[in-house]
Amino acid sequence: MSQSSFEEKVSVLLQEPIMASVLMFDNDYTPMDFVVELLVEIFEKNYNKATEIMLSVHNDGSGVCGTYPYDIAELKINLAKNKAEACGYPLRFELKML
Repeated sequence: MSQSSFEEKVSVLLQEPIMASVLMFDNDYTPMDFVVELLVEIFEKNYNKATEIMLSVHNDGSGVCGTYPYDIAELKINLAKNKAEACGYPLRFELKML
């Protein structure tokens, strides 16, 4: 293997991950305290930040739960959707690629 071929392969392996923001959308059915709980448990926000995000979702119609590598963002959405569905809440999320 030549030096340049090795450098090329290392360069490909060390690429920055694709990042994505997780957006949560407001609805008329999901309690605010449940949204805060999701933000604390799944998106690892402290209580004050979770409350701030929840109020943004409520007042603006949507809010950013966080920005993560794509795979982690997708996992967090799935965990949050599953918990919301299990509790009977119709929360909607979306990934926004950066």
